[in-house]
Amino acid sequence: MAFPHTSMSLRLALPLPFPTSLVWWRNSPPSSVCNTCLKVFALPPRFLYCIGRESCQLWRHSALGGLRMRFTVAGAQERFPLVEFPKNFDFSAEERIYNWWESQGYFKPNLHKEGQPFVVSMPPPNVTGALHMGHAMFVTLEDIMTRYWRMRGRPTLWIPGTDHAGIATQLVVEKMLAAQGLKREELSREEFVEKVWEWKKKFGGTITNQLRRLGASCDWTREHFTLDEQLSEAVVEAFVRLHDKGLVYRGNYMVNWSPNLQTAVSDLEVEYTEEPGTLYYIRYPVAASTSDNFLPVATTRPETIFGDTAIAVHPEDGRYSKYVGKKAIVPMSGGREIPIISDEYVDRSFGTGALKITPGHDPNDYAIGKKFSLPAINIMNKDGTLNDNAGVYSGLDRFAARQKIWTDLEAANLSLKAEPYTLRVPRSQRGGEIVEPLVSKQWFVIMEPLARKALQALEERQLQIIPERFEKIYNNWLSNIKDWCISRQLWWGHRIPVWYVKGINSNDEYIVARNEEDAYAKASKKFGNDVELEQESDVLDTWFSSGLWPFSTLGWPDTSAEDFVRFYPTTILETGHDILFFWVARMVMMGIECTGKLPFSTVYLHGLVRDSQGRKMSKTVGNVIDPLDSIKDYGTDALRYTLATGTTPGQDINLSMEKLNAHKAFTNKLWNAGKYIFQNLPLDGLTWQKVVGQKFDSQAELFKLPLCEQWIVSKLHQLIDDATLNYEQFYFGEAGRAVYDFLWSDFADWYIEASKTRLYKNEDASVITCTQSVLLYVFDNVLRLLHPFMPYVTEELWQVLFQRDGALVVAEWPVTNCPIIQEAVQQFETLQSLIRAIRNARAEYYVEPARKISAVIVANAEFQSWMTEESAVLVSLSKLDAGSLQITDTTHGDTSKSVHIIVAEGLEAYLPLDDMVDINTEVDRLSKQAAKLKSEYDGLARRLSSPKFMEKAPLSVVQGVQDKAKEAEEKLSIIKKRLSLLESMTTSSAR
Repeated sequence: MAFPHTSMSLRLALPLPFPTSLVWWRNSPPSSVCNTCLKVFALPPRFLYCIGRESCQLWRHSALGGLRMRFTVAGAQERFPLVEFPKNFDFSAEERIYNWWESQGYFKPNLHKEGQPFVVSMPPPNVTGALHMGHAMFVTLEDIMTRYWRMRGRPTLWIPGTDHAGIATQLVVEKMLAAQGLKREELSREEFVEKVWEWKKKFGGTITNQLRRLGASCDWTREHFTLDEQLSEAVVEAFVRLHDKGLVYRGNYMVNWSPNLQTAVSDLEVEYTEEPGTLYYIRYPVAASTSDNFLPVATTRPETIFGDTAIAVHPEDGRYSKYVGKKAIVPMSGGREIPIISDEYVDRSFGTGALKITPGHDPNDYAIGKKFSLPAINIMNKDGTLNDNAGVYSGLDRFAARQKIWTDLEAANLSLKAEPYTLRVPRSQRGGEIVEPLVSKQWFVIMEPLARKALQALEERQLQIIPERFEKIYNNWLSNIKDWCISRQLWWGHRIPVWYVKGINSNDEYIVARNEEDAYAKASKKFGNDVELEQESDVLDTWFSSGLWPFSTLGWPDTSAEDFVRFYPTTILETGHDILFFWVARMVMMGIECTGKLPFSTVYLHGLVRDSQGRKMSKTVGNVIDPLDSIKDYGTDALRYTLATGTTPGQDINLSMEKLNAHKAFTNKLWNAGKYIFQNLPLDGLTWQKVVGQKFDSQAELFKLPLCEQWIVSKLHQLIDDATLNYEQFYFGEAGRAVYDFLWSDFADWYIEASKTRLYKNEDASVITCTQSVLLYVFDNVLRLLHPFMPYVTEELWQVLFQRDGALVVAEWPVTNCPIIQEAVQQFETLQSLIRAIRNARAEYYVEPARKISAVIVANAEFQSWMTEESAVLVSLSKLDAGSLQITDTTHGDTSKSVHIIVAEGLEAYLPLDDMVDINTEVDRLSKQAAKLKSEYDGLARRLSSPKFMEKAPLSVVQGVQDKAKEAEEKLSIIKKRLSLLESMTTSSAR
């Protein structure tokens, strides 16, 4: 099980007089290697070096076995090897690492492990899809969950797959055919479907390969497609069961019709955009009255007047109350009369306050039509042209008809005016065209009984939605749910399992069956053996099959299927908050209805990924950030970390290149920390085994450590507890940021720097071994904590540093509830405060970075006890002169010419100024700075003393000048005090 690492080069500090070649093996090296060479020497476990030619058997085996490192022998005086480690983590290694994980079966659930499985279903991306940041977000979050629970030891299954995407896929293939000079209608249904399957076979794997690039550790052996045979059986079964319960019916109802796609589309697949339009004011003559007696009506769609069946006014609108009960004449209709009714629905502030009611072409008017038993007149063909009910305008496109009818209304003196108006235009998400409200015969699911159970699940807390604020939205939608139109007039998809009896005029006679054979068996009993059947041409809404996804992918309707028994219900559903209605609520309803159980107990909703200015990413705007481009430039780990830590549940994230660049730097920081540790690993086998295996998760082992090591290990143990809690509560951003802060600040900036005082120029082997053990122990745990966020770089470092069997992806999670020595934490934090104060003083006095300065540390007995022990750390990190450092309990001599630092009660420091700066140079610098500040202050004071300025300037401007003057005065006072001190030192020196 070799890990295919790239080659690296090192200089090995061994006093050997001959050239060597070193090979590192993840497992035991092969036997009988180097039988052509002089000798094979054993180094640490899995290391060999040989004396001989590069063509020897050892070198040939190394190409198969793992990471090959070539060593040259350095002089014995060099204690630590110098590693020519790659400067940064090589992003090209990501694909190699991923392929290795997958080939080893690490993504499959370990069925030998006990405990409740962790199961999550991937929101199936469209098979036509190309990777976008929405995919990157859900993959990142779901992979974090999956990797975390896998490391926690639970049998873990992340189910991948793709959606057949009825409308989108049919559009893609129709465009492909058009490029070949063909139209769908020129092919039979079977021929067209075969073309789609050919396209799917050729291009359908694009999106799943791109998901792999993001590091998705899902079980690809269980990958599904919504048109797979087993999932198709589940769809048919669900439809039949719903129909048998009386929950599916066929009827005329208002739907959103897409003229270009020639199909109904879901309410949830219609996006409303504000666009400039026109509001037309039209005369509707009152019947049986004088010609100048009319109702003024405003509309944005004059082409629909031929479908008008009433005029509605508000009951309390005094302008029109006298007309209620009378009739109006539809303009250009040849005298057709319609009733004038009153209803509180009418908005008196819109247009004229008189509203044309067109039940056949407006969902609100359709509801009023039902209320008043008005007829619904359809004036439009399925392709968006007007039909014969529009009279002379029949055959005209709907938008061309709008202009023509308005022109004719003007000519007939039936127009009043037209004015600009902002329209709320419904457009299809798929085609982008304006959809048309149309009454059509479709298949529907009665949703109220299903919604009732889904509401009850949330009310009884069987279902949790994160963040909680979306529960209100969930409740509101389900409480006001409408019947679901599930039929689509497409050829690609799950064909509705309904068969009509040929030869019967009415389509009301139909058979619902699981297959054609079953349909004929049922039909024969009712209509005789000669009956002929024809299957419904419509297919089911794509969301119907997606609603079954959590259980159809596990084998349902076969409830004895191994995966269904072991893994259903699933654990969590993670997706974007924008499809809470599209998908989540429907899965809850269908899961309860079909299986009797909730499909998952937790719903985690993430936000949308927007650009750095908070705008929705759009090709039109030109602000789309391609995940694959980001991976190429910044690495997958940086992208994942940015997405996961940049938001909280349900909140949108503003993605910027600055964030990606910062987290690329974090990847490098992690890499460089690993490089430092690798450079300082022991070379002899016994010591290597000791440091790699050393643990500090017991009180006894922790207390044996020096203060600095007690501090970093205690901080690590606190981090493990905090990060674990955040992982389990789904606060991934908090977990990621906590590890970031620890690695960057506590570990890299403080402990690694402190460890150099133990490792370099130190003859005490026990101190070196202890430090190496702590470095490895801490870094091992950090890699484990970070792995769910940044899987690639952590795996690469873990393999190189720890040389263990297996992989980090399946390694155990860090142990929680380990000991923490709070006293050590407080003591080291005090030392940090002292070091920071000295660094600040150096910066304030512009001390040269390389210059070592003197210091007198005045500390009580408590501080001295550990301050002396860690004096080397204090000296190294503060750039002090070790020879002149004094740690004492009282001051000696004149301290008036020193920088005085008070760190805590009982701990102070004095930094002699003449040891920090050149007095004359500093006096000159401060004098110039004081002169500049004095000039700035005088100018501000003059403005404030001007009555004209004080009277006419806005208060905010006056306040701003006053604040600047105060700030300049304070800075000037500080500089004068420093100058006074330095000048007194100069005078003393002169004496």
